[in-house]
Amino acid sequence: MTIANEIKKILIDNDLTLTQLAKVIEEKKGKNFSVQNLSQKLKFSTLTIKEFEIIMNYLSYEVKLTPKRKQNV
Repeated sequence: MTIANEIKKILIDNDLTLTQLAKVIEEKKGKNFSVQNLSQKLKFSTLTIKEFEIIMNYLSYEVKLTPKRKQNV
Protein backbone atom coordinates (compact mmCIF):
# COMPACT_ATOMS: atom_id res chain seq x y z
CA MET A 1 0.00 0.00 0.00
CA THR A 2 1.31 3.45 -0.87
CA ILE A 3 1.51 6.28 1.63
CA ALA A 4 -1.11 8.15 -0.43
CA ASN A 5 -3.53 5.24 -0.11
CA GLU A 6 -2.82 4.98 3.59
CA ILE A 7 -3.50 8.69 4.11
CA LYS A 8 -6.74 8.46 2.11
CA LYS A 9 -7.83 5.42 4.14
CA ILE A 10 -7.20 7.27 7.41
CA LEU A 11 -9.16 10.26 6.11
CA ILE A 12 -12.13 8.03 5.23
CA ASP A 13 -11.95 6.22 8.59
CA ASN A 14 -12.11 9.60 10.34
CA ASP A 15 -14.78 11.21 8.13
CA LEU A 16 -12.31 13.80 6.85
CA THR A 17 -11.77 15.13 3.32
CA LEU A 18 -8.79 16.09 1.19
CA THR A 19 -10.22 19.62 1.19
CA GLN A 20 -10.03 19.79 4.98
CA LEU A 21 -6.52 18.39 4.91
CA ALA A 22 -5.39 20.87 2.26
CA LYS A 23 -6.79 23.73 4.35
CA VAL A 24 -4.82 22.56 7.40
CA ILE A 25 -1.60 22.34 5.37
CA GLU A 26 -2.25 25.82 3.97
CA GLU A 27 -2.74 27.23 7.49
CA LYS A 28 0.35 25.55 8.89
CA LYS A 29 2.61 26.49 5.96
CA GLY A 30 1.19 30.01 5.71
CA LYS A 31 0.83 29.90 1.94
CA ASN A 32 -1.69 28.77 -0.67
CA PHE A 33 -2.17 25.02 -0.82
CA SER A 34 -5.12 23.77 -2.87
CA VAL A 35 -6.83 20.41 -2.79
CA GLN A 36 -5.63 19.94 -6.40
CA ASN A 37 -2.07 20.53 -5.24
CA LEU A 38 -2.50 17.96 -2.46
CA SER A 39 -4.04 15.44 -4.85
CA GLN A 40 -1.14 15.80 -7.28
CA LYS A 41 1.45 15.50 -4.49
CA LEU A 42 -0.21 12.30 -3.26
CA LYS A 43 -0.54 10.92 -6.79
CA PHE A 44 3.12 11.52 -7.66
CA SER A 45 4.56 10.92 -4.16
CA THR A 46 6.06 14.41 -3.92
CA LEU A 47 5.00 15.45 -0.42
CA THR A 48 7.71 17.27 1.48
CA ILE A 49 8.75 16.05 4.91
CA LYS A 50 7.09 19.16 6.41
CA GLU A 51 3.81 18.46 4.60
CA PHE A 52 3.91 14.83 5.69
CA GLU A 53 4.60 15.93 9.27
CA ILE A 54 1.62 18.33 9.18
CA ILE A 55 -0.65 15.60 7.79
CA MET A 56 0.40 13.00 10.34
CA ASN A 57 0.04 15.47 13.20
CA TYR A 58 -3.44 16.48 12.01
CA LEU A 59 -4.45 12.81 11.76
CA SER A 60 -3.06 12.16 15.27
CA TYR A 61 -0.29 9.87 14.08
CA GLU A 62 3.32 9.85 15.13
CA VAL A 63 6.13 8.93 12.77
CA LYS A 64 9.45 7.85 14.19
CA LEU A 65 12.68 7.36 12.31
CA THR A 66 14.95 4.85 13.93
CA PRO A 67 18.32 3.62 12.76
CA LYS A 68 18.72 0.04 11.72
CA ARG A 69 20.53 -2.19 14.13
CA LYS A 70 24.09 -2.82 13.07
CA GLN A 71 24.80 -6.38 12.08
CA ASN A 72 28.01 -8.09 13.06
CA VAL A 73 30.06 -8.69 9.94
